[in-house]
Amino acid sequence: MTKSTHPWLADRTAAFDSSGIRRVFDLAATLKDPINLSIGQPDFDVPDPVKQACIAAINSGKNSYSQTQGIAPLRDKLQSQLDAQYGHADRKVFVTSGTSGGLVLSMFAMVNPGDEVIFFDPFFVMYPPLIKLVGGVPVPIDTYPDFKIDIQKVADAITPRTKMILLNSPGNPTGVIATEQEQRELAALAAERGIALVSDEIYSRFCYADRFISPAEFNDQTIVIDGFSKSHAMTGWRVGFVHGPTEVVETMTKLQQYSFVCAPQPAQWAALEAIDVDVDDYRQQYQGKRDRIIDALKDDYEIEVPGGAFYIFPKVPWGTGTSFVEAAIAAGLLIIPGGIFSGRDTHFRISYAASDQTIDRGIEVLKQLARSGPKA
Repeated sequence: MTKSTHPWLADRTAAFDSSGIRRVFDLAATLKDPINLSIGQPDFDVPDPVKQACIAAINSGKNSYSQTQGIAPLRDKLQSQLDAQYGHADRKVFVTSGTSGGLVLSMFAMVNPGDEVIFFDPFFVMYPPLIKLVGGVPVPIDTYPDFKIDIQKVADAITPRTKMILLNSPGNPTGVIATEQEQRELAALAAERGIALVSDEIYSRFCYADRFISPAEFNDQTIVIDGFSKSHAMTGWRVGFVHGPTEVVETMTKLQQYSFVCAPQPAQWAALEAIDVDVDDYRQQYQGKRDRIIDALKDDYEIEVPGGAFYIFPKVPWGTGTSFVEAAIAAGLLIIPGGIFSGRDTHFRISYAASDQTIDRGIEVLKQLARSGPKA
């Protein structure tokens, strides 16, 4: 491991760099009227009933710490839904400080130094750094060119040190959804080998063609991470939840007590209201935005059509992902180079959580870049 440069800094902090996405965000602040298709958060506002529930909680004095595991009404409502959905004898839920908090706690609760964690490339940027943070060994499984899960590749990657398999479906950055067969096979393999299967389901409410499928349907020991950030535009409110086997959940809750303490209490009351707010209209709007971009770019770019989330991950028509994105930014278009999410530097990520006007401006720049080629 590379040593930290400052003598006070722990060596673990040198194992990873700041997110490349943050650097793009910083660059956005320096550009005049950029075409921003880089941000991975909804462009709609928090629904009014959710806002009002938070305001009511604040005004009624619900501003202190909650129980570490979350307010009882929210946990009870989530638990009732989970019992009806899965019917597992041993599945318990607790509230986390965002889904990122759930990911951090899952790593600290289950991964020992030297343990290996399998995940799929392309991947959410947090996965490798979090694995390294707890002393684990990241084991990426390449899914190019179609971003499908090859169960034999997963089986071949398993060693006596494998502790966890981490799945994200619908996925960031690709928007691809793992098929029912892929999830059945992955769930069965994890169960057979005694490996923890962690399913990051933050985009579960943005599935376009089919119903959302969780590997927890096929493996009752699956640990699921979900939340309200993407579905209800509550990214800054920091309310997620985790459900899984009782002993795992109670251990994660114990760790939360000594780290995040609890999710913000007013936001938890808002999340309780959010459960009953229909977001299907937002899902339909995003499906239309996806189709708008695919139809416009399909002749100039190689694109695996995403089935969910609000991302598209095209292959660059020339150069590397990095050089292509640099050209795009020079033209005023903010997109994210694929190498931030992958061991390959061949693609780029578009977030279509943006207005139609912004999307249309971005489409025109991308068409021009594809057809003009690299500048000498």
